Parts: sequence; C-alpha cells; structure tokens
Amino acid sequence: MAQVESTTERIVKANPEDVFDALADYAGVRPRLLPEQYSEYEVREGGDGEGTLVHWKLQATSKRVRDCLLEVTEPTAGELVERDRNSSMVTTWTVTPAGEGSAKVVVTSVWQGAGGVGGFFERTFAPKGLARIHDQVLAKLADEVQK
Repeated sequence: MAQVESTTERIVKANPEDVFDALADYAGVRPRLLPEQYSEYEVREGGDGEGTLVHWKLQATSKRVRDCLLEVTEPTAGELVERDRNSSMVTTWTVTPAGEGSAKVVVTSVWQGAGGVGGFFERTFAPKGLARIHDQVLAKLADEVQK
C-alpha cells in the first residue's frame, strides 16, 4: 500500500483571515462551497473550526463513494486539518498571505492507497479526480469571499 496525494491551490483576492474564516465555517459557509459530488452533509459537533465533527458522502467516481466522518483541528494558524474517522484520508487546508489583499489557499489530501493493479489505477487517477473536485470548492470559495 502506497501513500496517495492530491494537491490543489488557488490565489483568492480577499483578506487571508476572511478566507480562513469562510473555510472554517462548517455550519454556514462550507455547505455552500461543496459541488455536486458531496451529499448527506451534516455538522454533528461544533461547526466552526477546531472541534468540529462533520459528515458527508463524497462520490469521487460513478462507482466510488466515500462515507466521511471528519474531525477538524487547527494545529497552526491558517491551517485546518480534516481527519476521516472512516479511512486513512487526511485533508489539510492552508491559507497564507499572497500579496496585498490576497490569500493563497492550498488543499492537500493524503491517504493509504490500495495495493496491486487497483492501487496502480488509484495512484494514477484518484489524485487528478480529487484535484478537480477541490478546484471546484476553491472556485466557490473565491466567489464567496470576493463579493
């Protein structure tokens, strides 16, 4: 089993603190950022950053649906970490300044992939598919905070 990683980034023309606050708002803003691949979204505890427990289903492909139950932590300033209780997936959202009135948002997901032929295809195609999904989230985030 090999580690699989997908990284996506975007410059958002908004104050980094506002961008981070929008990402950390699991009760209000985050559901509006999710594209059609997400379903059954539910905040089970908290709702604002650290201490949030959130559930969703992520349909990465027509045949692959992940049932995610994520614990959210904020290990450092500008960083949200979502650890899935149902798998090895960890997604880290990092927001840093990117010049006057702009923020760089980087989202990285890592997980232990399958072995064998299935693992080869997972390592080859899953990062690209997840990057497309995360790019949609980042586009909606930009629309949300650049208003």
